Amino acid sequence: MSITTQSDLFAPLHLPGGQIIKNRIAKAAMEENMADTVHLPDAALRQLYRAWAEGGAGLLLTGNVMVAPDAVTGPAGVILDKSQPLEPFREWARAGRANGARLWMQINHPGRQVYAATNPQAIAPSAVPVAIEGYAHLLAKPRAMNEDDIAEVIRRFAETAALAEQAGFDGVQIHAAHGYLLSQFLSPLTNQREDQWGGSLENRARLLVEIVRTVRARVAPGFGVGVKLNSSDFQKGGFEAADAVQVVRLLNPLAVDLVELSGGSYESPAMHGRPERESTRTREAYFVDFARDVVAVAEMPIMVTGGIRRRATAEAAFAPEDGRPGVAMVGIGQALAYAPDLPNRWEQAEAAVEVPQVRWKNRAVSGLANMALTKLQLRRLGKGKAPKANAWASLVLIRDRLRMSRRSRRYRDWLQRRVVA
Repeated sequence: MSITTQSDLFAPLHLPGGQIIKNRIAKAAMEENMADTVHLPDAALRQLYRAWAEGGAGLLLTGNVMVAPDAVTGPAGVILDKSQPLEPFREWARAGRANGARLWMQINHPGRQVYAATNPQAIAPSAVPVAIEGYAHLLAKPRAMNEDDIAEVIRRFAETAALAEQAGFDGVQIHAAHGYLLSQFLSPLTNQREDQWGGSLENRARLLVEIVRTVRARVAPGFGVGVKLNSSDFQKGGFEAADAVQVVRLLNPLAVDLVELSGGSYESPAMHGRPERESTRTREAYFVDFARDVVAVAEMPIMVTGGIRRRATAEAAFAPEDGRPGVAMVGIGQALAYAPDLPNRWEQAEAAVEVPQVRWKNRAVSGLANMALTKLQLRRLGKGKAPKANAWASLVLIRDRLRMSRRSRRYRDWLQRRVVA
């Protein structure tokens, strides 16, 4: 595969399925928790995505859209299945495709990473609970999935992908990273099965492969199908960089248009950044080094996300290093919450954005605080307001937890009233 050069940050990217993305900058997925009371995208979410589309990114990846109504990463998340009306999603697609941007829906099932306050019932490849010291009680204790559960998950991913296409989205990204269900199947720490879905890496990757195959069979050839994959779980004995290389080899023959590399989980939140003492270059683009090994074997474009703030860092990710190729696309997350027009700025000149980072002793709580600060900016952008970079982290986190508690009660009431599709 031909690899872009430093000067090609704003060159079009031609995907294997024929779709063309106008530049090599993607708005990476961030969990917005901005759905309305019946878990549909509303005016604020449309305004947010219109701001990003007008800000110049070539590809916008939505925050995770849940494929099952009873399994959500947060109580204010968007849910799409056959019981949900499509018109709000059509309006969302129109907003996100402004200014020539492509809009892909990230589709997800959380597996065991479900808060008990939203639903105490959770499923996972094996009955292994999330282990976060002092906070494990906040998450549901999962049961091991049976064959019917696995078949239902495959069906739901395919159904949501087909509905996304009907609603006017340009593609879907299947979330197999960050410790969610498909990532749980990939990791030997969370997948202790002894059947065809566990054991060898090929078996542990079987669910992801089957979902990709089934999704691709349900959508048009030109509709984008991507995968978000951990480069590593950053846990001893878990999914490692060499495993990621082998999973990409398994994906090569499946008409996947784009693979995004990230890393971490609730237990080891590497997606929230590297320690502050490391150099700026190390903290920015902190999954790039892993990505180069994957690019060498991939037959589809590879995108890397994580900590990119400056144009120079993005360009460096494209360039070969130590004989290893660069990536085809860079994803930007938190920086676009604080500067939604950063790609437009980059097209004119080098520009950087300062993203506040909470560095408390407890890394899990720091991760929650950083997410709360980011979500504050997303809500402000959804209201047409400017970001507020100097917000007080402790207060923002407390308010976010109270908001999530209220929305959890509302979600449980909604779930009780709803007939699961």
